[in-house]
Amino acid sequence: MTASAFDIAILGAGPVGRVLALMLARVAPDPARIALLAGAAPAPAAPAAAAPAADPRVLAMNHGSRVLLESLHAWPDRSADIRNIHVSQRGRLGRTVIQNTDFNVPQLGSVVAYAGLHAKLDECVAACGVTVLSGPAAQVERQDADGVRIVQGDHTLLCQVAVQSDGAGATDVRRDYDQHAVLTTAHATLPRRGWAWERFTSEGPLALLPHPQTPDAYSVVWCSAPDRAAELAALDNAAFSKALSDAFGDRLGRLSSQAPRHVFPLALAARRAQVQGRVAAIGNAAQTLHPVAGQGLNLGLRDAAQLAQTLAGWLAQPGTSPTLLLADFAQARQFDRVITAGLTDLMPRVFATGLAPVEHACGLALLGMDLASPLRAPLAQHLLQGFRA
Repeated sequence: MTASAFDIAILGAGPVGRVLALMLARVAPDPARIALLAGAAPAPAAPAAAAPAADPRVLAMNHGSRVLLESLHAWPDRSADIRNIHVSQRGRLGRTVIQNTDFNVPQLGSVVAYAGLHAKLDECVAACGVTVLSGPAAQVERQDADGVRIVQGDHTLLCQVAVQSDGAGATDVRRDYDQHAVLTTAHATLPRRGWAWERFTSEGPLALLPHPQTPDAYSVVWCSAPDRAAELAALDNAAFSKALSDAFGDRLGRLSSQAPRHVFPLALAARRAQVQGRVAAIGNAAQTLHPVAGQGLNLGLRDAAQLAQTLAGWLAQPGTSPTLLLADFAQARQFDRVITAGLTDLMPRVFATGLAPVEHACGLALLGMDLASPLRAPLAQHLLQGFRA
């Protein structure tokens, strides 16, 4: 069994892990002493310029995340801006619209293709000087006062700080929403460029996001009970398109979907403690959220940015203990994590109670936010960039 030593090892090379590696590489005296454990080489992603039907996966990035990725030169070549967010509920009065002009920013957020972001981050990581290790899934074997021991197949790594960013282990807090999400792409006969839609139905949230590949295409995230999601996924294209149009309404004209449909179970999973000694968890390794409002990846990128900022000075003297710094990181991230998880947990449940008084109250809340900008400002600010320490 071979062994090697690093200052920091990042377990998991998804977008959050890669962004952390890029940020640390900028401040590390020797970027090669940062290890990014990528796991087994993934199957080739669909080309970044592929048609939506080829790969419907997209990511909603808020304004803060875009600023971060642009600062790292890691913003994909193609994206669709979100300048207006329309929030409503089906069958009840009340709606609100959040606009970029409320905050004097060019966009509230953007939508990027998963394949496009993956390719851009790959390119940036390859050029930044960190050590990328592919192989079996890595695991933290133990830690003590001298560091952390990580095993990746036949390879042992010794490091001062380990960062779990692989999506595993967030099980302290768990809520099963009894919902599955149907993910697909639809075309609209009356598209509205720059608009994103979040529509709450009795089945669950229905989101339509502008697709970065085609101007009249929208990425669809339709949440419903598992049996209903399976039924929707099994419909032929014409029947699914009609069901989608009926659920969403006529704001975009007629919706038509010819794309494949994918179904995913939805649950909240989170760690209570984001740090244990010399081991920190970020992104999906720290929390997995309901997709309502598209906050999961944005929260993970804020984790990465805060951790990189916390460890920047320590990297100049990695022989000193990082434990107090990591504890400070966990404390700094607590408020943002609690608020974001609470918001994404509450919204899909309260709008789908089936109780008329509750749903009418939700409608009045949306109406109030629409009529008075101070009422919608906290929600809009959080969607724009989250809470940053």
